Parts: sequence; C-alpha cells; structure tokens
Amino acid sequence: MDIKKESVEQIIQAIGGKDNIIAATHCVTRLRLALKDENKVDKSMLENIDLVKGSFSANGQFQVVIGQGLVNKVYDQFVEVAGIERATKQEIKDVAEKNLNPFQRAVKILADIFIPILPAIVTAGLLMGINNVLTGKGIFFADQAFVDVYTQWKDLADMINLIANTAFVFLPGLIGWSAVKKFGGSELLGIVLGLMLVHPALLNAWGYGEAVAKGAVPYWNLFGFNVEKIGYQGQVLPVLFSSYILAKIEQFLNKRVPDAFKLLLVAPITLLITGFLSFIVIGPVTFAIGNAITSGFVAIFDKFSVLGALIYGGFYSVLVVTGMHHTFLAVDLQLISNLGGTFLWPILALSNISQGSAALAMMLVSKDEKTKGLSLTSAISAYLGITEPAMFGVNIRYKYPFISAMIGSAIAAVVITINDVRASSIGVGGLPGFLSIFPQNWGPFFIGMGIALVVPFVLTYLYGKVKK
Repeated sequence: MDIKKESVEQIIQAIGGKDNIIAATHCVTRLRLALKDENKVDKSMLENIDLVKGSFSANGQFQVVIGQGLVNKVYDQFVEVAGIERATKQEIKDVAEKNLNPFQRAVKILADIFIPILPAIVTAGLLMGINNVLTGKGIFFADQAFVDVYTQWKDLADMINLIANTAFVFLPGLIGWSAVKKFGGSELLGIVLGLMLVHPALLNAWGYGEAVAKGAVPYWNLFGFNVEKIGYQGQVLPVLFSSYILAKIEQFLNKRVPDAFKLLLVAPITLLITGFLSFIVIGPVTFAIGNAITSGFVAIFDKFSVLGALIYGGFYSVLVVTGMHHTFLAVDLQLISNLGGTFLWPILALSNISQGSAALAMMLVSKDEKTKGLSLTSAISAYLGITEPAMFGVNIRYKYPFISAMIGSAIAAVVITINDVRASSIGVGGLPGFLSIFPQNWGPFFIGMGIALVVPFVLTYLYGKVKK
C-alpha cells in the first residue's frame, strides 16, 4: 500500500505540528512519540485520518495505532516530513520518562522488568496447561486422569511438566537478568544473583512452612549470628531489591576501580556484598513483605469476595489503560508461589475476552467501514490475549463498548471468584486461558467465559442501536 504524503502531514498536524515533536520511533503496530505538550493533540482530527486506527497515551508516550507492516512505511514518511532524526525505543523511553511522576516511574520500572520475561512465563503457562489436561482427573474419565488410563503417556506428561516448570523454578534468574539490566548493571551478574537465590543447597522456599513447623530450618552461623539458609523459589521481591543493590554496587565500583583490576575485583566484590545482604537482610525482609501482600489479597477475597471481584474484574481494563496492570504480574507470581495458584489471573483472562466481545459488537453497530474492519481484527486479537487494538482503537474511542466490557468482566469475575477458580500458572489471557486453569475449575470458568462473551456483546449492541 502506498502511503500518501498528505495523510502523514495530517497526522503531524493533528499531534500539534512539527514543533510539538521531540522524538519518534515505532513498534510492530504503532508510532511511539515523545511530545512536548500532549494537550495540543487533536484526537478527533487524528482518528478521522484513514491511516490511523486509534491513539492513546501511556508511560509518557503518545502512541498512534497504524497497523502491522503499514507502520514501517508511515514512520519512514513521518520522519522525512517532520524533519526529525530516527530514534530508538530506548531513546523515546528516556525522553518520555521525564514526564512521569514518581508513582508512574515505579510502575514503568516494573513493566520494563517483567515485559521482557513475559514470553517465557506465558510459554511455561501454556505448557503447564497441556500437562494439566493430561494429568487432571475428571476431564476424559470420571475419576481418573488421562495418564492413569493410558500409562504410556505418563513420562511424556512428566517431561512436559519439567520443561514448563523451569521458568517458574528459576524465575529469580529471569528476573535477575531483566532487573539488573534495567538498573544499569551487568545482566550476567543478574543471572548469577537470581540463580544463587534458588541454589539447590538452600532449603526450598516451598518447604519453608513445613520446616518451621518441624523446627528443621537450616542456618548459617556467622560469628554467632544465625542466618536462615533458605532459597527464594518463585519469589519476586527478594530478587528485585537485590538486583537494584547489585547494580548500584557494580556502578560504584566501576567508577573507582582501575581498568587493570576491574575483572579481578568488581564482579567478585559486587556478588559477595550483594549475596551477604540478600541472605542476611533483603531476603528475610522482602520474603515477609511478599507473604503479607499475599495474605492481604487472600483476606480481601475471602471476606469480601464479591466486592473484590467486582472491583478487580470491572476495573482491570482501566489498569491496562494506565499501565498499572504490570504490577499485578508480580502479585500473581507471588500467589502461585505461596498458594500454588492465583485467583487474580483468571479474572484478567475474562477481562480480555470482554473487551474483544464489545469490539466485535461494534462491527454490527457501526456503519463506518474502517471501524467495522478494525472491530473484527481487534476482537480476534483480544480473544487471543492482546487487548490494546480493541481497547484503544474501538472501545475507548466510543466509550460505551468499553463500559459494557467492564460490566461483563465484573459479572464474570464474581461468578468465578465465588467458585474459587484458580490458575496454576500465567498463560494467554484470552480464550486459550482455560489451559492455565486447574481442570477441576473448568466448569465455573467456562460459565464465566460465556458471560464475558455474551454480556458485553449484547450490551454494546443494544446500546448502540438505541443510541442511533
């Protein structure tokens, strides 16, 4: 498709002109812009341009949805017409970060740490889902699992489970790599730090409670000071804080140690100091904080299950708009580690489905051909776990589909919460999400999925017809 120069000029005019652009880059589907003043953007004019499928602001960046493949051509024309230099994603992030308040920066840091490792976690979740299907009782046979009847499949299921569990068993290693990189340290040291926290010589964190009850927790005796010799499998906070300390110590030493001695001194001293701090201070404190966070969420959903489900289910999509949803990934991982499953992630999956259903209804409601096409493609994307095109391209733009999706998601969340539906892992947050749900919870989850499919669609369709 040829890109008309006039259309690109209209985009530039709609975002406040050339003088309002600080820097620009693009991802797979969107132009990512750092603007001087986002208040100068004429969103109505922008979204009436044929090339534009939607727009939104997130993490200090103004993003214009163009579409896969097409965005490359638009960007080439954009930098030429605007007379600006090409920028990298990191340069845009650095510029945009200056516009964020401290809370937004903290959320963005979490997002930057978890997004790179998300593919590994989601892949592990899908594989664990396959294992759940093979080993779950009552799926294929009344009181037996598939592998109990067809025993030749048992070792295959066991191998799948090992492959799937690797990302969760060595989760601190993944987080250590990503976090230390984000904080400006050596990624290799981050990996070593993460793996050090789950070393086989340590008491497995999943057996800590039992060891405490039996009085069998192992200790190091450091000159009369006892330090618990425990690992932090599945834990998030210990490795996050330790990674920050490691990066800062490494930076401090790199500035002061002569180049000739850096290889001999910087990494060993950095790991030694961080290791001692991790096991003596950071680990125990953050382990307690993580358990307190878990207990807090469990208490809320135990005592006020309907209210908690209504709020989280109804407003999860709002968290996506603000970017705060990334913070709950850490909570999900903490719940999986402490409880063996999370009751929050299933709500996320239904929220994504609800946004897809609302967008799909707009295909029938709208008479605009551009909206019809975008509604269908973005609905499919949402059903497969990617909601941004549906939310920013269709639902938020017309408002009532977004609200309809929130209502459907809230109702579905209540249904699955009162039935104590949990996921064994984090998977694809859409229709394939059932694979991550414990098989014994499939019944109520499918009911919730039906609500998420039907209610937003019907509400959006009826309101759209009445409104017309």
